[in-house]
Order: sequence, then C-alpha cells, then structure tokens
Amino acid sequence: MKALVLESYNQLVYKDEPMPEYKSNEVLVRVKACGICGSDVHGMDGSTGRRMPPLIMGHEAAGVIAAAGVDVKHFSIGDRVTFDSTVFELNDWYTLRGRYNLSDHRKVLGVSPKEYQRNGAFAEYVVVPEHILHNIPEKVSFVQAAMVEPVAVATHAIQLTPIGMRDTVVVVGAGMIGLFLIQVLTLSNAGIIIAIDIDEQKLDLARKFGADHCFNPERDDAEKLILSLTNGRGADVAFEAVGIGATVNFAINNVRKGGTVTLVGNLAPQVDFPLQSVVTREIRVQGSCAIAGEYPLVLDMMDKGLIDVNSLLSARAPLSEGALWFKRLYDKEPGLNKVVLEP
Repeated sequence: MKALVLESYNQLVYKDEPMPEYKSNEVLVRVKACGICGSDVHGMDGSTGRRMPPLIMGHEAAGVIAAAGVDVKHFSIGDRVTFDSTVFELNDWYTLRGRYNLSDHRKVLGVSPKEYQRNGAFAEYVVVPEHILHNIPEKVSFVQAAMVEPVAVATHAIQLTPIGMRDTVVVVGAGMIGLFLIQVLTLSNAGIIIAIDIDEQKLDLARKFGADHCFNPERDDAEKLILSLTNGRGADVAFEAVGIGATVNFAINNVRKGGTVTLVGNLAPQVDFPLQSVVTREIRVQGSCAIAGEYPLVLDMMDKGLIDVNSLLSARAPLSEGALWFKRLYDKEPGLNKVVLEP
C-alpha cells in the first residue's frame, strides 16, 4: 500500500509500505479521508516527543471496512466508518468507569512516544479494533467524518465543565479546537461567549460560529473589556485551547472568584502557574484529555446540521501531496485551516 511516512524529523515521504495485519477483533479500513491535525504538524519536527520516526501519522480519519477479523460482530465489510483516535483496553480500571481516555496502556493512532508506536491513517489502509469504530450517518461525508475527532475533543471539554445557565464563557485561542468549542458552546447553557486570539482571520471565524465578542489582546484591552461585560467580576468559565504560559495565565486571570478554567491546549510541557491567584480566588483548574465517548453525539450533531465543519475545510488533496501541505501548515500560511488528505 501507499503511505505518507515520517522517515525522520521534518522528512515526510510518500512510499510503498507493507499491508498492515489485523487480529481477530480488528478491522482493516480502506482510508477515504484523513485530516492533518495540529498535533501532527507540531510533532513532525520532534518538538513534542510523541512522533518518533519512522511513523505513519494520522488519527482524524474515515473510510470503508475492507476486511474484518473472525471475532468482529457488529460491523461488516463495506460499512462506512470513522473511529476514535484512542486505542484502549476494555477491561482497564479507567475504561470500566467511563474514562477510557485515561486508561493505562492507551495508544493513540499515528503516535510514537518512547512507550509505544502505533501507525495511523495517512495510508491507503489502517487497522483498528472493533470497539473504537462508529458508523457514519448517511448525510455525513467521509471528509466531514474525518473532522469528527477535533469536534469530539471540544465536546468532551465542555461536558467536563460546569456551565451554569447564561454563564459568560471565554475561549482563549481560536484555532481548530477553539472554534469547535465555540460552536458546541452555542448549543450549551452558555450565555455570552467571548473569543480571544491575536489572528484577525480566526476571530472572524469565531464570530461566524457564534462568539458574541471577539478580542485581540495585541489591539484591545481584553481584560478590561471582559470585566466590563461581567459587572467587574470576570468570566464564569474559561477554556484554554492553546497550551502555552501566556494563554494559560490569561484564562486564569480573567475568570471570576470561584470560576472554572478548563485546559485543553497542551503545546508546552510546562508553564508558569499563578498558584496564589488560583488558591486565594478558589479557581477550579482542570485538564481535558482527548475524548471519552463523545463520537456518537458529535456524529448526530453533524448529521442534523448543528455543527459546521465545511467552513473550516481549506483543502482536500491527494495523500501523495501530503508533504507539501504539511510544510504549508508548518509555515503557518495565513488563512489555512483544516487540510484533509485522500489516499
């Protein structure tokens, strides 16, 4: 089969690879679409330490079942499917408590840290276990289904977070996850939704997707404006969708006393943390990791037209051109959002 292989850092090669072998409880999926995630782009140069070459990356994908193991019971050859990015064990302590995203020995498709290597979906075929599969509704295309994963990440973060009726919510970072946070928040209890970013094009998209106010800290006195919208208290809730020190601190500094901050971004492994501010103002700070069962909900929302992924699709391109599109994303080409590769 053909695959896009990270042979060494910053070196992606489109080449022949052996067909993957599947076990009795697994299926072989012929990939129809696979999205380039920001984590793939950041991982390509080795900075995250989670994509050690050689590796086939890619975890936002959809396709058709081409073959199935003898123990596969609920899916058949020819089914249109997408799948979770996390491969987890069913009898894990965390899985049995509904938190498979935290399960021990979990593996992420297309990821290779020191502990494991699991090839992903930038290839003609990928193998996944039956229990992470989901049928694609008739109205949802393969390309749209390849964008379920980031919507599910945003949805998981929101479901973790206590949002009271008409609460003011700040989303720090209007990248892919931030924009999906805004879309899903419009379907939640949230009242006023405030988007924060230094990229005006991203703020334009935030407005399109339902943000009531959009502030650029390089242009606006964002902290003062948030106070003016909240009777001087600060927001009730903040979602941080970048993962660097400045944005984490901005999120914490701009919630009210007793407010909640949910950290979704994780670009930096460590950041400076305003401990005394969090303690003395009783701020609840929590992390949100990946997905824990949100795929069916997201597929249903997409099927009903409640989530717009098409507006974030910048390009559909052949897998053979993947290295070029990775470079354009790595170089932060203005206006470039989601790119989906098609084998």
